[in-house]
Amino acid sequence: MSSSAGGDAGGDAGGENVFSQVIEFAKVINDFRNHYFLPSRQEKIAVLKEQADRAIQLLDAIPKEKRQSQEDNAMYLYLRGKFLDVSPGYNKEAEQSLTEALQLNSYMVDAWICLGTCVWKRGDLDKAKSCFKLGLEQDPKNLELLRQLSVLERRQCTGEIEVEDPEEIIAESIKHAKEAIALDIRDGISWYALGNACLTAYFLTGAWDHDMLYQSLKAYKNAAKDQKMMRSAELCFNCSMTYKFLENYWMALSGFESAGLLDPSIKAIEQASNLCDVLDDVDSLLKKLNDAKQLSSPTSSSLPTVDSLASSLASVELDPSYERATVDRLTEGLNEGKAITGKVLFSVKNPSKRPIYYVVCDSDRTCFVITVYGIRGTAIKEEDQITLLDPFYHSFDFEWKLKRYQFKSVRVDFLRQLRVNGAIVSPQHVIHRSMYADLMKG
Repeated sequence: MSSSAGGDAGGDAGGENVFSQVIEFAKVINDFRNHYFLPSRQEKIAVLKEQADRAIQLLDAIPKEKRQSQEDNAMYLYLRGKFLDVSPGYNKEAEQSLTEALQLNSYMVDAWICLGTCVWKRGDLDKAKSCFKLGLEQDPKNLELLRQLSVLERRQCTGEIEVEDPEEIIAESIKHAKEAIALDIRDGISWYALGNACLTAYFLTGAWDHDMLYQSLKAYKNAAKDQKMMRSAELCFNCSMTYKFLENYWMALSGFESAGLLDPSIKAIEQASNLCDVLDDVDSLLKKLNDAKQLSSPTSSSLPTVDSLASSLASVELDPSYERATVDRLTEGLNEGKAITGKVLFSVKNPSKRPIYYVVCDSDRTCFVITVYGIRGTAIKEEDQITLLDPFYHSFDFEWKLKRYQFKSVRVDFLRQLRVNGAIVSPQHVIHRSMYADLMKG
């Protein structure tokens, strides 16, 4: 029997001749679906549907008497199911054809891939995973199967249904993506799958491991080296999300704009607009608070009195193992063993919800921003007194669309870095899964 549906088309040379033209057409459709990116998804779907309809016409033109053997009939059913399943939505007839094909010949690897993809569309991820694993039993080094397994395992971790041992599943997703890359180090789709898996792992583990963000970024950059991925809006979008969470805002904004131009439907321009809104609000608040005239003016009733709020911060008790510091005494990056006390002046509305931004003043009356990841907004309120332990500091200075942004910022990734009104933050404020909505599904 044939070991690969996309290779030997039938049990003998005659069978191969019968299906050879249709198989070549299937390769063209596969190549277009995986490697070409049109201005909009709907346009691409329409072209795929048109190609699949033509392919089915070619397939149905083969006389029944020329496909009477069990293997040829299996090939016919497999190809028909493959073409019917070309659209993004679930197709029941496609599942039926592919199931019947595999009942006749279970050695068709691509048929297992197609059936797994088909049942995945109706939400049966467990059956899809079973199909991919059955295909791997036939061909353990099948790049597409490894890649599909990686994507599916990542989806299992980010779906609405909770799974057991999500950390173990996402580790398998990363492993399978790396195995696919090992088979073809130049394949951009496999690199993209690895980038998505690492980005998901960053959120999923709750450890907020920056190394995962950097691994994700490296994978996306390698994916972009593949010419067929250069017009992928999803790749551009997810790479920009990684830059956003690394707080490289210029690269994030630039990437979102590029992604939006490639495909307006993915709402990348909205992401860029949301980020600009946050930056504008931060810039506006800090300029007002740091304006000496505004601070000393009795007419500035809408602003907190920084002097009175900051005056009590110097006397806040600290863990003796920490050195008291202010923002102006921090160095770029992690400041181990130091602690800053501050008063929360404002929370800054973020249309994208994560991270959460606050404007804070320290005991020296210096106003700065804190960005909070993985912690619910209910943990910190305006006028709370906060202590930042081992602060991760960065001084921002960049321009975007002729506007310059300059501000000091401390990033909070872990509960252990934060005290609110002198108390440890309760674990109930931890967030593990809420950020997935902003990620693409690729």
